[in-house]
Amino acid sequence: MKPNLLFTVVFGMTALLGLPSCTSNTTTQAEIKTQQEIKITGSSSTHAATKTLADAYEAQNPNVKLIFLPKSQSESGISGVKKGLVDVGSISRKLKPEEDDGSAIYKELATDGLVVATHESVKGVSNLQTSQIKAIYSGAVTNWRELGGPNAEIVVLDRPEDESAKKLLREYYLGKLENAPKAAIMRHEPELINALQNTPYSIGAFSLAYTISNKLPVNRLSLNNVEPTQENIQSGKYKMVRHIGIVRGKQPSATTQEFLDFIFGEKGVEILNNSGFIPSTQK
Repeated sequence: MKPNLLFTVVFGMTALLGLPSCTSNTTTQAEIKTQQEIKITGSSSTHAATKTLADAYEAQNPNVKLIFLPKSQSESGISGVKKGLVDVGSISRKLKPEEDDGSAIYKELATDGLVVATHESVKGVSNLQTSQIKAIYSGAVTNWRELGGPNAEIVVLDRPEDESAKKLLREYYLGKLENAPKAAIMRHEPELINALQNTPYSIGAFSLAYTISNKLPVNRLSLNNVEPTQENIQSGKYKMVRHIGIVRGKQPSATTQEFLDFIFGEKGVEILNNSGFIPSTQK
């Protein structure tokens, strides 16, 4: 067989069988790095903290992908970890005794104030007393003019009863009073934040850290003459505080453990501080 014909036959068989050609660029296994995944889910009110940390971690670790499942409630994060569906659950409370069976390990990450804020159209209202908060959330007062603000109807953006924001409002200010008949109930906190920024004369309660880190153009209200600041939260003057915790399985993967070491380490503390959260001192 002639040399050029032999080359043609060999080259053709190589292409047909998918074998590597001596003229192609070869890539060794050592050069192929498989991207690792960490799945996270849990309370929508903790999303801002975990997403901020995840973004910073991904920037330093391009071979790790943090996947956030749809935002839900703390129960979803706990259940997801226990069933092995997710690697990390972010929750806005400690484990209940019946949940703490050893299959999910809890550790507090940070605390975050719950701020009561209004749309920037609400001028002249910077502080609310407990009686005024009750009047707004019950519908007893329906016009901002009655509170020193503009002549406009108050739009109450509220949360479901089983959410941490509503539980804190009830614990410190609302008690057991009935909800305002016209209140708009927002299932997830990001929805409430978006609605408040786009709805004139509205009021709602959500993450203080989110307003700080994102420089939201909203009016942060003092409550009983106490400003919602990190300093007042740390001193105990400002009462409405949420505890952001992380749950994981008993034996997390090496990839998950490295992420946890990051968020609970010095860099994580720095990121949380700069984003308006108060890192936990728990060891």
